Amino acid sequence: MSVRKLKPITPGQRFRVVNGFDAITTDKPEKSLLAPMKRSGGRNSQGKMTMRYTGGGHKRRYRVIDFKRNKVGVPATVATIEYDPNRTAFIALLNYQDGEKRYIVAPNGLQVDQNVVSGSGSAPEIGNALPLSDIPLGTIISCIELRPGQGAIMARSAGAFAQLMARDGKFATVKLPSGETRLILVNCMATIGAVSNSDHQLIVSGKAGRKRWLGRRPRTRPVVMNPVDHPMGGGEGKSSGGHPRSRNGIPAKGYRTRTKTKASNKYIVERRKK
Repeated sequence: MSVRKLKPITPGQRFRVVNGFDAITTDKPEKSLLAPMKRSGGRNSQGKMTMRYTGGGHKRRYRVIDFKRNKVGVPATVATIEYDPNRTAFIALLNYQDGEKRYIVAPNGLQVDQNVVSGSGSAPEIGNALPLSDIPLGTIISCIELRPGQGAIMARSAGAFAQLMARDGKFATVKLPSGETRLILVNCMATIGAVSNSDHQLIVSGKAGRKRWLGRRPRTRPVVMNPVDHPMGGGEGKSSGGHPRSRNGIPAKGYRTRTKTKASNKYIVERRKK
């Protein structure tokens, strides 16, 4: 994976950094795994704007991703590594021996024609999905389930990874990308390796129009609003705006909003770093 810095032949390209896409092997998605995506533009059923800074953007089709990896013991061959407009990571098309095709979130280092398999007893190699009980301690993992059979919900974005630290009884201790250390049931599935496209964080849009292509409208800073619109609005000139807070008055930057009596608090060994 690499990034490219463009020559500044236009103002929009002066600071632009683009993905090299050298890991991508095709630009044609598998038709049987595409689904339509309906967009609301941030409006509700009455046509009123309920979500700010949303709307426009290029038309997309959803790629149906297999987050559960529940095809146990059936080997699959990696056919392609593809771009997915709906996520920061790349995706991989698997051709199973029984003829079925599925997309997965591609781990870093996954190659075309490589064989992957899921389920207990599989080798702890890149792209294989195993229960936490079968993964060696210290292994870098991604696409982790929080409840058995739920499907992967943690460490799915570009470059993300977690580390399996310990096992004790029916729980495994996993260090998550946020820095949080958490207990997860050992029969939850996880994929070996970090998520692909780790250079995503280095990309620079270069111009406002590229944000519009992604469906993001211009965002108004709270300090330039009026007092009726935001707690940080009002004042003459460039006023500081008081303490940073949300539109509803909830303080930002350090104020803890997590419920102290939340049921899952007992599974968090160490909170994420501030």
